[in-house]
This record gives sequence, C-alpha cells and structure tokens, in this order.
Amino acid sequence: MATPADNRIRRRAQAFLRRTGRGYAGAHDRPLRGYLTAMAAFGVYTAGWAAAVRLRGRPLPDRPEPWDVLLTSVATFRLSRLLSKASVTSPLRAPFTTYVGPQGPAELHEEAQPETGKETVGELVTCPFCMSVWVASTLTAGQLLWPRATRTAMGTLAALAGADALQLAYGALVARTTDG
Repeated sequence: MATPADNRIRRRAQAFLRRTGRGYAGAHDRPLRGYLTAMAAFGVYTAGWAAAVRLRGRPLPDRPEPWDVLLTSVATFRLSRLLSKASVTSPLRAPFTTYVGPQGPAELHEEAQPETGKETVGELVTCPFCMSVWVASTLTAGQLLWPRATRTAMGTLAALAGADALQLAYGALVARTTDG
C-alpha cells in the first residue's frame, strides 16, 4: 500500500516528466514516456540475456573476432529489414502501424499508429535502425549461448543479404541494357 510520501514522490515525478516532455517537444508530438518505457524494456531484455549467459557459465571472449563482427553486422542488417519492412512480416507490425504503400522491392512504407502506447512500438517496428539494436543484442546473446546454431542462422541471413544485392544489381543491369 502506498504511503502519502510515496504518492507525493510519484506525483512530483509525473509532473517533472510532463514538464520535461513539453519543454523538449515544443510544438511537436514526441512520445517521451513511450521512449522511456522502450528503453526500460530494452534494459530488462538485455539483463535477461546477460543473466542467461552468466547462468550457463560460458566465458566471454576477450574481444569479438572480426569475422563475427562482420557476420553479425550483415545478419543484423538483413533481419532488421526483414522484421521492419518486409511485406511478409507486416502481420507482426499491423497492430501498431498503418499501411501507407510500397517502398522498394518487397518492402512496405508503414507509419506508427498515433494512439498512446502504439506509437512508440509502431516507430520501433517500422525503423530498421531502431530494430537493429534489438536484433544485434539478440544475435550477440545467441552467439554466447548457442554459438553453432546462431552462426548458422546468421550465415543464412548474410546469404539472403547477398542474394538481395545480386537481385538488385541484376534488375539494374537488365533495366540499363533494355532501356538503352
């Protein structure tokens, strides 16, 4: 049960957050409370992975191997775009977004729904840069917990990124040779 002092602290914190949000956003609508919640969720998510790694007792490497950094980068790029832009994954984003139209080969332009709570999640799930933080953390934890399976999955994602690049290059080459 909350004490009067607890209620005072809570009210002051809420007032501080409102003032800060208004001062920061000005005339713009910026969901700082949602961003704060997303940051807290990421902290809990990361702490959960860290606890799992610690419980497994696997030693951390002294430093990441360059090959692992490259593989993680390419796999993170591909999986982040797959989750945040691909047509086939739109049902995962649909509760938080609104379809706007196509955007590039096999990708969609969606916007976050402006409802409280959905806006921040909508921004996260439609932004490959935002999504990449979560994906890279997950892949890194996967490398520490299940290195062989994670590297296999990352190799597949890297192959998909390479295939995408080849498809785009081939399409550009065909367009260049048939339009000329």
